[in-house]
Amino acid sequence: MAFRWFGRAQEAPQAGRKSRQPGGTGAQRFAAMMTGAGRVVWSPRDHSSLTSAGFIANPVGFRAVRLIAEAAAAVPLVCADCAHRFDSHPVLDLLARPNPAQGRAELFEALFGQILLSGNGYLEAAGEGQGGLPAELHVLRSDRMSVVPGADGWPEAFEYALGGRKHRFAMGAGPDPICHIRSFHPSNDHYGLSPMQAAAVAVDVHNSASAWSKALLDNAARPSGAIVYRGADGHGNLSPEQYERLVGEIETNHQGARNAGRPMLLEGGLDWKQMGFSPSDMEFHQTKQAAAREIAQAFGVPPMLIGIQGDATYANYAEAHRAFYRLTVLPLVTRVAASVAWFLSEHLGQEVTLRPDPDQIPALAEERDQLWQRVGAASFLSDTEKRALLGLAPLAEG
Repeated sequence: MAFRWFGRAQEAPQAGRKSRQPGGTGAQRFAAMMTGAGRVVWSPRDHSSLTSAGFIANPVGFRAVRLIAEAAAAVPLVCADCAHRFDSHPVLDLLARPNPAQGRAELFEALFGQILLSGNGYLEAAGEGQGGLPAELHVLRSDRMSVVPGADGWPEAFEYALGGRKHRFAMGAGPDPICHIRSFHPSNDHYGLSPMQAAAVAVDVHNSASAWSKALLDNAARPSGAIVYRGADGHGNLSPEQYERLVGEIETNHQGARNAGRPMLLEGGLDWKQMGFSPSDMEFHQTKQAAAREIAQAFGVPPMLIGIQGDATYANYAEAHRAFYRLTVLPLVTRVAASVAWFLSEHLGQEVTLRPDPDQIPALAEERDQLWQRVGAASFLSDTEKRALLGLAPLAEG
């Protein structure tokens, strides 16, 4: 009696099929089936491959990056110096319209997106504008930029590759033309570590689980089965010609979505034995959910916010939303805004600061109201001290 396994959408390669024909020993056939198995295949870890696999082709990574970038780009910024908070300032005017093709939100969304996907963000100052500030600001793609370290280890230039040519931005002669914002990397002096790199294993698992589910659907969402052959002479071996004919008929008439539910006609001692889903088949959904949760956690997004069920860390959606802003969005905006402010201060010739304004974030309104109530009820504080605690500029004398 011979067993022939069918039902999987992803069949073994042609070379493996030949070794499973009758004539070889059981150990040889088993060795042929196991050839290439057991080796984990990971996607490349370069920026382009990670972006393609983890952002373009993965809905969890796509949503996590977009959620952070859009939320961070919408956070209002406060411009101030050591003594004043400015309602209008040349820096604010430049950020409001950084270049003819982008507004403030588009520029910062692109900058945050580059940092999240590659760990590096590059902001170019172009032209001469008001008060020494650049006329325009542009976000450059991280995959095209490379750092040129000097003899002391610090970057002496940046090179931007485009269309087979490289444009060199020299550093050190006057205000820097490039603002490089990078995430912390423990083993690299010039480039940052992105959350996508930390989530690369979970991305591979999630994408592989999705591919497995698609293959199962292409096979009419049926589990594997076995064709059992009982010869008239009591032997269970097919001839090579019979084996090839059987495989060809199965592939042509019974595999693929268009053949779903098509009845199978068996002859010559062949019988179909239905197999149930194995425990590993049933666990694929849980594996995919766990991988999705790991991707969200690598980016600092509460899984609840991107529709991943089963996460009971936060009592409700509002609490998860506040944690998302407090632990992910505001630290990112604070770090990037400080780097951009220092970069523009070099061009302006005087130091200004940029920081997020949490009082204008609706998700943090409840915390803001509680703070204002506590400060307002503190009778032992003067009005000047209360304004300082709330981050407001002091009142003008008189």
